[in-house]
Amino acid sequence: MNKKTIVALSVVSILLSGCGQEEETFHEPSLALAVTHPIKQDNTIVKEYVSQIRAIQHIEVRAMEKGYLQQTFVDEGQTVEQGQPMFKITPTIYEAELHKAQAEANAARVEWENTQSLESQDIVSSTELAVEKAKYDKALAEVELAQTHLDFTDIRAPFTGKMDHLEARTGSLLDEGELLTTLSDLSEMWVYFNVPESQYLDYVQHGRDITETPVHLKLANGSVYSQTGRIDTVEADFDNHTGTIEMRASFANPNSLLRHGQTGNILMDVAYPDSIIIPQKATFEILDQTYVYVVDKDDVIHSRHIQVAAELPNIFIVSSGLDENDTVLIDGLRRVANGDHINPDPVPAAQAFAELHLDAE
Repeated sequence: MNKKTIVALSVVSILLSGCGQEEETFHEPSLALAVTHPIKQDNTIVKEYVSQIRAIQHIEVRAMEKGYLQQTFVDEGQTVEQGQPMFKITPTIYEAELHKAQAEANAARVEWENTQSLESQDIVSSTELAVEKAKYDKALAEVELAQTHLDFTDIRAPFTGKMDHLEARTGSLLDEGELLTTLSDLSEMWVYFNVPESQYLDYVQHGRDITETPVHLKLANGSVYSQTGRIDTVEADFDNHTGTIEMRASFANPNSLLRHGQTGNILMDVAYPDSIIIPQKATFEILDQTYVYVVDKDDVIHSRHIQVAAELPNIFIVSSGLDENDTVLIDGLRRVANGDHINPDPVPAAQAFAELHLDAE
């Protein structure tokens, strides 16, 4: 037997011996990863809107007549009562004009009475009597006008409120319409804030009555105002530049803590009844879309698109894509891919959400 025949027989022998051995296959063990169920419950989130605080009445107090400011009865920052004297303009000229008008009215009355007597004797016509009566009525109107000008020299508070700066001092020469001070009624405050169009539509389309909605006010120092307010009006038009619509809430102000011109934030509770929540860490994003891994009965994970309705600390409120019977992966999302088999480690939903708060702390 030659050498070539020996080598060929050796190769065949080796191949035959290999066919009798079982093939060995290596399987990577499945990952043990935490899973849990979503929770279905009533949820409430707080929306926050920048706001401007205004007094229910805020007016400019101005001089109605020309003249020297004779007296100032009030001081800056003072609370004044309705009808309380505030300023006095020198009345001398206006008193003289009133006396003149009264004298002319008396003369017109005498002429009218004399003409009445003559007309009764058929000495003058009824037309002449009517002319004298008209002159008398005009003279009385001049008296009323002069009295009004004189009354305008006494400037009184039109309502109970708090004064701001004094813009004129005693002895100043005032022009008609010159600013003296401003006055604010602080018994109730109007708080204006702007709501984005999308959120406004959410309120309306879900059947919520925006007016009479209770709201709270967070002040500039971070504290929450003690009084609860209510939305009482929504403006007619959207602002095309900002894409928002303005709303107004009213707050009682019994201690005058709020002042005209303050700023704050409106806090509005938005209810999501009977809604699904999941931990934020159970989600991942692809092209601005939110997904979760759902575990099937064979312990295989499948990515599923969900709609997020709102966000709470460490939690998403889900509007569609999940229900409370689904099982979602909450750990190791970066270590798996769609279709992978895992070894699920079930975590009770209550425990999973409790751990979120512990992690945050």
